[in-house]
Amino acid sequence: MPTDVSSTEYAAGRVFPMEDESSIRADFLEAFVYEGPRQRIKYRTNEFAALCPFSGLPDMGTIWIKYIPQTKLVELKALKYYLMSFRNVGIFQEAVTSRIYQDLHALLNPEALIVRTRYATRGGIDTTCTITSDDQS
Repeated sequence: MPTDVSSTEYAAGRVFPMEDESSIRADFLEAFVYEGPRQRIKYRTNEFAALCPFSGLPDMGTIWIKYIPQTKLVELKALKYYLMSFRNVGIFQEAVTSRIYQDLHALLNPEALIVRTRYATRGGIDTTCTITSDDQS
């Protein structure tokens, strides 16, 4: 008998495996020595995804990372793999921003760091989260 995919019960009980925050691979991050003049560096990707811990559905978003290095820069391929490690993790949007900030700050010890996340609209609500080193004590 064919499945009635028009029924609201069709998707009920369908789940994808959700990992916890221990699956985030901060060990993928790599840095290299920077000896140049003081400058502001900005990275942006609109290919970020993590999972909503309530629904298991993907939270798609854009991430901006801005920093002033002291002695280290993040290697971009390593950063991409690190960000990809979030894609099956059930984590709140605000916690994503915090985790990225903490991991990059620990890796780089920059003069200044800003991490901003902007998520695709969900339920008619847009979410943007920002953590700056100026706001940390």
